[in-house]
Amino acid sequence: MHAWLVGILLAGLCLGVPAAAATSAPPPLILAEIYRDGIDPRAYWVSEKLDGVRAYWDGRRLFFRSGKPVNAPEWFTRRLPGQALDGELWLGRGTFERLSGIVRKTEAVDAEWRQVRYMLFELPGAAGTFTERLEHIKRLVEETGLPWLRAVEQFRVDGQVALQAELDAIVAAGGEGLMLHRADAPYASGRRGDLLKLKPYLDSEARVLAHLPGKGRHAGRLGALLVEEADGRRFRIGGGFTDAQRDHPPLPGSLVTYRYRGLTADGLPRFPSFLRVREEF
Repeated sequence: MHAWLVGILLAGLCLGVPAAAATSAPPPLILAEIYRDGIDPRAYWVSEKLDGVRAYWDGRRLFFRSGKPVNAPEWFTRRLPGQALDGELWLGRGTFERLSGIVRKTEAVDAEWRQVRYMLFELPGAAGTFTERLEHIKRLVEETGLPWLRAVEQFRVDGQVALQAELDAIVAAGGEGLMLHRADAPYASGRRGDLLKLKPYLDSEARVLAHLPGKGRHAGRLGALLVEEADGRRFRIGGGFTDAQRDHPPLPGSLVTYRYRGLTADGLPRFPSFLRVREEF
């Protein structure tokens, strides 16, 4: 049994609550770094970056990246393979908010979950290169035969020009960007260059500290959020909000995702723009 899962079970026993309600440290998953110019994409498999909710299957139960259990219907997980899986719960492009509302419920709604797919892109701890693990993923999906269990489509490109063309096509169709996974990489958890993400913009998360009042047409409602990054950097996010969000802004203490265009000379995000509240699963 995975050590982090043992922690979940022990925490539940110590607190006198069911294991399903307990939370432990995040499972040891591979995390992406940002793609940089000069990296040869021909060494990587490429896929669309799905705007979903990451989910880890340990062979018996489904967990969010945070270590919290996913309250999926029993039929959704009953026939999943008896080995570790890593993927995204996904509805489709541009549906993150609706998906978030479905998968966060403590009582799963069958009709809603019938729309959700579990899109696999890794086999944590499995042997072989990523290319070999891809073949294994395809076999598992075919053998399991569940319509909601899918393998994320992977393809190769012949250089940076082709990679940029794929990015442009995905973004034009409403996608977020691309993921690149080194073809010859063995599985290893943590943030490393074997897995890269490529978007037309940069994004990050910050904690809301306070609401700053608006001026002009925004008088009487939110003007900007004062936020803080995990490393202590503080700055304002003043753009990207709808009128409804300015009337009912994210609460202090909440985590928000924002877009930006590189860093200033002071190391602060340039032109930060609000994207959404980041649900802490």
